Amino acid sequence: MSSLSHDPSWPRAGAWPALDETGAAASVDLAILGVPAWRTSLSATNAHATPAAIRDALRRYSPALMPDRALGRGVLELDGSGEGGLAIADAGDIHEPDGPDGEARTRATVASALERSATLMALGGDNSVTVATALGAWGDDLGRAGLVTIDAHYDLRDGVSNGSPVRRLVEVGLDPTRIVQIGIADFANSAAYARRARDLGITVIHRDELHHRSPSDVIAEALAIAGAAGGPVHLDVDVDVCDRSVAPACPASVPGGLAAWELRALVRAAASDPLVRSADLVEIDATTDAADQRTVRLAALCVLEFAAGLSSRQRRTAD
Repeated sequence: MSSLSHDPSWPRAGAWPALDETGAAASVDLAILGVPAWRTSLSATNAHATPAAIRDALRRYSPALMPDRALGRGVLELDGSGEGGLAIADAGDIHEPDGPDGEARTRATVASALERSATLMALGGDNSVTVATALGAWGDDLGRAGLVTIDAHYDLRDGVSNGSPVRRLVEVGLDPTRIVQIGIADFANSAAYARRARDLGITVIHRDELHHRSPSDVIAEALAIAGAAGGPVHLDVDVDVCDRSVAPACPASVPGGLAAWELRALVRAAASDPLVRSADLVEIDATTDAADQRTVRLAALCVLEFAAGLSSRQRRTAD
């Protein structure tokens, strides 16, 4: 990253303490965890370079929400003190998260981080990280858990890869009727996996349906289904759901995907619901991004949108 200007009146996002440095008894609102998986990806990728790139890109942004007349909101500093302030900490990276041993380390680290944090966001890495991250977050609540994916793909493939996490979660006990997939696209999936989703009872919200509905309405429906048993919901944010013009560093992104604002709005709306306890942000290869780093910058903004959603939870609780 080029040198950034310094302004004491403009604090930058991302300068969060390490979770281990917050004190054993300290509790935070959001833990950030790097899960740089890449070895089983169906597309050639250097996705393991992405967690560091997202952390770097966060420094380009301010952790502040601007006054909004429609919401009746004044200025808020997400990681500052006072109203809207969140305690955010960085839990570091999982070493070698691929394979059975790596997934076991990821599950254990996620579970441990959530003992000290209200929520967790995993920075991938490819989409295979969804399995270990979700299972680590759900723990003994698998029987009541739900899953919402924002993704152009079903991820129901056979085998173990970034194309199989949803199928793998179903096979270990996730009730498929509590899975909602938002953004599924034409020409990006096979008929066989579409039939598999239908036969399992997965709720699919096609990409074209999003043209006619607000992001908050879509998320409200998704969480009503995924959270029907009252258990924790994991949010899988696959950035290749976006249009290739805004996500060129996603190997599987295509022209005609979501706009950047749609993805950001969906993430914020989901994070505002207390059912959502964990999330992952995946499928970016930072080494192939455009010169302006537009994909990684969008991912960094999704981290901040998730924090903004958490802040709205706090305000509702305070009211």
